[in-house]
Amino acid sequence: MSTQAVLDKNIKKSSDTKLESLSRNIKKQRIVRNIICIFLCIMSLLPFYIMIINSTRPSAAIQQGLSLIPSNQFLSNVRKLIVKSAGVGTPLYKAMFNSLFISVPATFFAVYFSSMTAYGIYVYHFKLRKVAWSFILGIMMIPMQVSIIGFYKFMIQLGMNDSYIPLIIPAIAAPSTVFFMRQYMKTALPLEIVDAARIDGSGEFNTFNTVVMPLMKPAIATQAIFAFIASWNNLYTPSIILSSSTKYTLPMFVQVLRSEQFRSDYGVIYAGLLLTVLPLFVVYFALSKYIIAGVALGGVKE
Repeated sequence: MSTQAVLDKNIKKSSDTKLESLSRNIKKQRIVRNIICIFLCIMSLLPFYIMIINSTRPSAAIQQGLSLIPSNQFLSNVRKLIVKSAGVGTPLYKAMFNSLFISVPATFFAVYFSSMTAYGIYVYHFKLRKVAWSFILGIMMIPMQVSIIGFYKFMIQLGMNDSYIPLIIPAIAAPSTVFFMRQYMKTALPLEIVDAARIDGSGEFNTFNTVVMPLMKPAIATQAIFAFIASWNNLYTPSIILSSSTKYTLPMFVQVLRSEQFRSDYGVIYAGLLLTVLPLFVVYFALSKYIIAGVALGGVKE
């Protein structure tokens, strides 16, 4: 065997060894990543699973300790919750309806008008464009707690205290949603499409509603989930604005579960908490397909 052949054989052997070593390292890294992801997934889902299990257990069993096996007391806990809530002033179904009555239009206003605002800042070139964008970013840094006193006084002057209007209409101003939408438009909305629609004679509102909004479905679905969850779980503002017990939202209703009437019945409390988060799961699973479709579309985009 010639020297060149021996050299080529050694090089090939060394290359195969390196490839095998690299393949083993990739497999090890993949296993470690999978283990970490599975662990984090379990840690994220465990509180929800415990809540579901405890909603099916009697109060005495919950006080004895943790269990991962469901019981058969869920319907009994729900019946107790309905009976006891009748004396609070807001039945359970009424509190859920109140939350839906606020969350659905608030989510629509937040997503639609925020998308429109982001579209205007991204597409149109006007003198105060940068100032407007800086103002929106600055508003994101101001928490609601800072302005709540002035907001409440303003609602009293308008005669809108103890009303759902202050909980729905202000959702139009959602700076974080505007920020997300504009950043998404920069990657998913070519200006050539807007120009082509204008050349075809489409009006600005028609272009936005029929051309831009369908392209924004993944971003809209994402922000709709966040907006609905924020509105559904909002306890701070409704507690200040609403004073009539018949107008209580579901988070306000759950807060009543901490009173002496419910405090000792943990099964009823967990059943109420489960009924509180169920609509959030429904909204997420209804909109998650658009998010997955958007991720898949972005993965194949050149």
